[in-house]
Amino acid sequence: MSPVNFDEQINRREVPSLKVHPRIIGEGDVFAAGVADMDFRAPAAVIEALQRRLNHGVFGYETVDDGLMPSLINWLDRRHDWNVEQRSILRAPNILNALAIAASLFTEPGDGVLVQPPVFFDFFDLLKENHRTIISNPLILEGGRYHMDFDDLEKKAADPHCKMIYLCNPHNPVGRVWSAEELKQLGDICGEHKVLVVSDEMHSDLVFKPHRYVPFASLGSNYAQNSITCISPAKSFNIAACCSAFTIIENETLRTAFQVENSRLTVNKNNAFANVAMQAAYEQAEPWLGQVLIYLQANVDLVAERLQDIPGVELIKPEGTFLLWLDFRQLDLSTDQLTDFLKIKAGWAVSRGYAFGEQGRGFARVNIACTRAKLETALGRLEMAVSGLNS
Repeated sequence: MSPVNFDEQINRREVPSLKVHPRIIGEGDVFAAGVADMDFRAPAAVIEALQRRLNHGVFGYETVDDGLMPSLINWLDRRHDWNVEQRSILRAPNILNALAIAASLFTEPGDGVLVQPPVFFDFFDLLKENHRTIISNPLILEGGRYHMDFDDLEKKAADPHCKMIYLCNPHNPVGRVWSAEELKQLGDICGEHKVLVVSDEMHSDLVFKPHRYVPFASLGSNYAQNSITCISPAKSFNIAACCSAFTIIENETLRTAFQVENSRLTVNKNNAFANVAMQAAYEQAEPWLGQVLIYLQANVDLVAERLQDIPGVELIKPEGTFLLWLDFRQLDLSTDQLTDFLKIKAGWAVSRGYAFGEQGRGFARVNIACTRAKLETALGRLEMAVSGLNS
């Protein structure tokens, strides 16, 4: 495969992109780093497959191509050493839909669902909208790295009202790629107390060496039987607007209930373009993914290097994802002051840290899946803004 030009400047305002929409970032020249997608073209293999499907010209109802599920199964086996049977895989419109159905099916209104903040903000909204009680098991930041508080998890999982945990693996926004040992300890606690593990593994393919993504359900039968795994190629191949998701459930009782609910809600319909995009990604776009990971790692390295000259801003070094968790607490700004400082003084439109839970105050999530030139300019603006603040 020839090298991909990730330095290509693409005007995302030519389409109604959420990432650069005025209601998200306002007007003017702003570093749009809030919405979690990449500024890069999708893999050529995906674009070509979509073009062939478009050229067919007939867009009636379709079944799933016979090759889609095998392409996913082969991907999980080859890349992540996870052997999944096709009968265990269900389709979902998106991962949030699968998370919502899991909470609706396997908990009751008022039941407790564990989350590990700072964590993906949609977890909170989803649980509130479904009238579930959020039980917080905050991550602990020590020495610039987050880890799980297993003592607190044990105590809260033992509450008979606690029925489920939303696991984020790899973790958004702190960038941890949980080890097999950490996942097993979580799984053992949840298994002992009959807490169902629902794992959002959206960022599973976006992991930096030498770290390795471990699917929770791959740890062994007892872990697989007490879990639901939600995955999608949306982030890995930058096809969020034209793909769907998969729910992998090895427990037959849980899977049957999920199938019935999918049918009841009629969320099991097919989209021809989503099917084509996902199959092409899994079968042909692995070289593209390898190149994008190298480019993203270089962007991480650039941020780490430049922050050495920007006092008061620290990088939580990511092990995966293209999202950086930056610590601005040393600037001693209130939540609103930090938001205004980043937007007005630095020209950064980011995800505000407190949206990920109380533990995120003073932090911000920054998407670095952009061109090196754009990132260089943004870092220069930040350096000037912090210099002005300190002076």
